[in-house]
Amino acid sequence: MSVATVMVDVDPAQQAEGQVRIARDVANRFDAAIISVSAFAIEPPIVAEGVIIQATTPDDLKRLKGALAAKEGWFRSVVGLPKEKVEWRWAVEYPTTFLADEARAADLIVMKRTSDRDDAYHFVDPAEAILRMGRPTILVPEHASELKADRIVVGWKDTRQARTAVLHALPFLTRASEVTIIERCPSDEQDRARRRVRDIANYLSKHGARCETDVRVYTSETDADHLLRLAKAIDVDLIVTGAYGHSRLGEWMFGGMTRGLLREAACCLLMSH
Repeated sequence: MSVATVMVDVDPAQQAEGQVRIARDVANRFDAAIISVSAFAIEPPIVAEGVIIQATTPDDLKRLKGALAAKEGWFRSVVGLPKEKVEWRWAVEYPTTFLADEARAADLIVMKRTSDRDDAYHFVDPAEAILRMGRPTILVPEHASELKADRIVVGWKDTRQARTAVLHALPFLTRASEVTIIERCPSDEQDRARRRVRDIANYLSKHGARCETDVRVYTSETDADHLLRLAKAIDVDLIVTGAYGHSRLGEWMFGGMTRGLLREAACCLLMSH
């Protein structure tokens, strides 16, 4: 996989530059173009006893559109790339829907790991976006503004999602100085697990990656907690995993590891669904 276009989500009220700087650095690393997407949706009127007590007026909409269009200047100043390498896209639309639709134009998406608020009218829901976009996604924790991707951990499970994540992460894995592939398994599965992670290490080494492997037996510690503890111990700045989830009755449901990483990770995540 190559990276020719990086897309980054910018919320309309954003002040922090973290994920924009990381998107810019990734674009520079791969000589890629960068697209920013930003959107808001019109909130429905608030009605009490049949009377509208609050609603978005035409003047409100004009002001909101103006503020969002003006955000382009802020974005371009943070990115600092040549004009022909940068594109700004905005819309009056649900932010998660807009990002999921526009993701068709990019190889890689960069976004904040968690939403600032539970507000579907102004902020992207990272969990829903990952499951809808069909693109690898770098999720940036709060206060992070740099991604060296020099030491990487791959949280391996022998699943379609994990295989897809490793494939999508190849541009980073082949440039890293240290890649650790880890699988957790029951005690009677260790030999098969060692074979699986060796296969992944050999596959990656043929692409030029430098890999180590590790198989651990399950304990009471969750997969997410174990992976995060290991990442901290060896000073990892990128974790690569599959994203495991589905939609049930309109609600996005995640497995324990994916949910735990999205909630707790102190370093960047690269996830694919």
